Amino acid sequence: MSRKPWDLAFTAEPEEVAALRRIMRLHLGVWGLHDVTDEAQLCVSELVSNVITHVGLGTPVTLAVSVRGTYLRIEVHDPDTRALPTLLDAGDDSEGGRGMALVDAIADRWGVQLCVDRKVTWCELATGLSSANGHCSGARVTRAEAMLGLYGAAVHLPCTVAPRMLSVTVAEEAAIDMIADLLHWLRAHGCDADDALDRAQTHYEAEVADDADLLA
Repeated sequence: MSRKPWDLAFTAEPEEVAALRRIMRLHLGVWGLHDVTDEAQLCVSELVSNVITHVGLGTPVTLAVSVRGTYLRIEVHDPDTRALPTLLDAGDDSEGGRGMALVDAIADRWGVQLCVDRKVTWCELATGLSSANGHCSGARVTRAEAMLGLYGAAVHLPCTVAPRMLSVTVAEEAAIDMIADLLHWLRAHGCDADDALDRAQTHYEAEVADDADLLA
């Protein structure tokens, strides 16, 4: 899976935070990084809120998101190189100082990079990926990936194209054809194809629900 870095310019206003959280969730869903979505949204909220509070409303800001190795990297760029984020030991009654403490608690690492015309406050979250272009959805996805690589190369790709180059679009078509072929195989061997499809759907929905419970 290719995860191309993206960035978004915006103005530091409180109403922007909710929109940025939604955008982050959508992008991470496309990238298959559901397990770190909540943490990433919280980090974005705190980093942007830190700019609003300590740099000022209306500041031009850029959110940049990428995958570095097996880590999700979140960067917030702003033009003020003097107002540096500070990690405070905020007490229960403190009205401020909790933002970077939350980022510090959630992220695996964070820091500040000073450039000539801006500063970059960044944090990184472990994704559970085996590689930057890999998956983190467990053994079933790994097995399916291997099967689709072979199936797609045999059915959908010219013989000169390697299985590892199978795109998501081709893999989707290969998956649909493979499911249809399996249903034909079940029917040819006297099995109830509809019943098998229903059972597979039931298993899938139960496992997705279990994963959601673990993340709750």
